[in-house]
Amino acid sequence: MSEFKQLYKPLLDGANWQQPDQLGIEGTEIGHWLLEQDSLSRRFQRHCEAFTVSLIEQVKISHAALTNDERALIGDEDCLLRKVVLQGDGQPWVFARTLIPISTLTGQERDLEQLGEMPLGFRVFTDRSGRRDALVVADVGTDTQPLWARRSRLWINEKPLLVAELFLAQAPIYGKEKQC
Repeated sequence: MSEFKQLYKPLLDGANWQQPDQLGIEGTEIGHWLLEQDSLSRRFQRHCEAFTVSLIEQVKISHAALTNDERALIGDEDCLLRKVVLQGDGQPWVFARTLIPISTLTGQERDLEQLGEMPLGFRVFTDRSGRRDALVVADVGTDTQPLWARRSRLWINEKPLLVAELFLAQAPIYGKEKQC
């Protein structure tokens, strides 16, 4: 799984994040996926027999490792960094990188540190206070092979998290949707 970090983390790091309306994706099939406001994991579950999450890395990082954009969205503090791959029927669909400020990991949200291979979206969007904002998107692929990514801030009990998701080539976002 370390190849995911080597191959895909640089793509997220180099993303030119833009507002969705700047890219003309609203109302398109890709737009429906990228602009999803609810749990992406729940949506993925409807497109496969077996939806799984593989935890690649989970470590605490210093606030100095955050970009200026990240600090502006979640504050200037140390974070728990979580990297996972979401898979449908054994196929890698999304590489996700989540930053959870240490102050978010208090009270009821302490359990976010113990998610393991449970999807973050299941936890956030089962809570009535769960919501998404600050959604931006980027095409980090090539002219012949688009690879779409999105970054959004999630809130749970008014505590922020920042999630960047790279939709890999086998993800249903690039093909016809089908119900399984």
